[in-house]
This record gives sequence, C-alpha cells and structure tokens, in this order.
Amino acid sequence: MGVELLSTLWPSFPHYERFVQDSRLSGIRLNSAMMSNPELDNELKVIEKQKGIQKVPLYFDVKARQPRVIEVIPNDDHLDLRLNHAIVVRTPSVVIFKGGVDSAVLDHLEEGGQRLVFRGGPHYKVKAGESLYLRDHSLRILGDLFTPEEKLKIEKCRNAGFKQWFLSYVEEENDVDQFLELAGKDSEVWLKIESMRGLSYVESTFKKRDNLVLVAARGDLYVEIDKPHHIAQALRLIIGKDPQACVASRILLSVVESPVPSCADFLELQWLYDVGYRRMMLCDELCLRGELLGTAVSAFGAFRETLPDPTPC
Repeated sequence: MGVELLSTLWPSFPHYERFVQDSRLSGIRLNSAMMSNPELDNELKVIEKQKGIQKVPLYFDVKARQPRVIEVIPNDDHLDLRLNHAIVVRTPSVVIFKGGVDSAVLDHLEEGGQRLVFRGGPHYKVKAGESLYLRDHSLRILGDLFTPEEKLKIEKCRNAGFKQWFLSYVEEENDVDQFLELAGKDSEVWLKIESMRGLSYVESTFKKRDNLVLVAARGDLYVEIDKPHHIAQALRLIIGKDPQACVASRILLSVVESPVPSCADFLELQWLYDVGYRRMMLCDELCLRGELLGTAVSAFGAFRETLPDPTPC
C-alpha cells in the first residue's frame, strides 16, 4: 500500500468540486457534527448532482456516544447547556472545550444528567454542535448509543448509497455491532479511537476484520488521554493491532500560519510512516479553506515523493 491522504469536506464548500476530483486524495470524510438533518438533505442532493465528476470516495462520519452540545441556554453570568446524551459524572469537575484550549468548572447536573450548569464559563463562546471533554474517570454516558437524530442521518446516507463510514468514539465491540445493524453488514467502517476506554478496547478486545479499520483520531484522543506524553505509545498500540490503521488530525497544522510547513511537521510525517501508518487524514481546520487544503495536499505530495516505492503485493 502506498501512503494515502484523506480530507474532510462538504459539497457546499466552494472548493469541494476541486478536491472531489483530486487524485492525490484517497477519501473525503463528511463530518456531520454541526449539521442538522434538513441541512444533510441539501448536501445529499448536491452529491447526487455531482456524481458524474466525483473521483474520490466519500465517507460519512457517524456520531455515537461523544458528548456534544445541542443547546446553549442564555445566562448572563454562567454557562448553561444541554447535551445530546445524559451523563453521570462527579461534580464539581473541570470540563475542557475547543480541542483543549479552553475550560470551565461544571457545578452540577440537571434534567437527569442532560443539562450541565457551570460556575462561570470558558473564555470562548460555546456553540451547539461542539464537543466537550469530561475527563473525570467517574463519567458515564447514559441512554442509547445513537440519538434519534443520528439514526435518521444513518438511514438517509444508507439510502443514498453510502457503504463507507467513520464511527466516532468507539469504546467496545457492541458499538460496532449496533452500527452495522443500522448501516448494513456490508459496510466498511473506520473506527475512531478517541478516549482511554477506546484504547482499552483496542488493546483487549478489537479483532481485525476486512471491513474494519482503526483510526487514531488524535484531535480528541490527545485531549482525552490521561498522560499526553503517552500519545506515541497509543499510536503504536493502534497500528500494532491494525496494520491498515489511519492516523488523523494534528497533521501539517503549521500551514495555517505559513505556506511552508514546519520542520517538525515533515519529521512527524516521517515518524508516522516509520511506525507503520500508510493512511493519514487532515483535520477539519485545514480543510475549511481551499487555499490551506491545497497547500497541505501539495506538501503531503512532496513528502510522499521522498518515500521508497511501495513493495508490490
């Protein structure tokens, strides 16, 4: 296998048509976290119209147990919000926002654990659709794995012909089984490992199958992991359990600030390659703007040219 690169886009992006035809990409992930079902309907219509030009396979990212904000309740002096899932967690406890750069103290839970009331709030504004991180080991996610809204998205994408998927926050074998019942047993599912429980699942339970691919989803995993300096150990674990695994996010981020990637970015790509990764995916931030994505894809292509030719199967 050569080195594959994936990105995250939506058909409504002005640069989507350019990259859905770009042979340097091996896949495009559709991330529905901030998208409602009516908005998804419109995106699927665009996909149907553009089938004639589409050359890059599409993957739909399904949200499972990850806590996500569905509503922010207005208050003058503190953050008050509702989640997609009810939770149980020890309070007070620190909650992390914005991929690890912001935080606030959770004071207590209401409405059976679905409403979170904070002491004050984080520095940046919190919006519906965003994820948050409750790293206290007492955390438990309650209720069904998939919300009714998410089940409807799965049904719509399955009816639209999707067979390739990402599944977020996988933590046990039953997550995979439940999803395959909804999406179809003939689906190819990329299992995003984003938590300590997810790493435990990989280490003790995961069995490689032809239709399952592990994903080291570092955007969330690096925040969720107990000891950040153990991230390299976690990446080795995942590729050790699945030689076809993908490593995602926190790749080539220096191009946000400069058209020339940093030395550290190129060396990280080489390290990921050396430990065995042959599939890599850019984070959402790089993919939101066409010029940034173009720079990152070109830089990755230049890195790819420095690698030895893949050994024929």
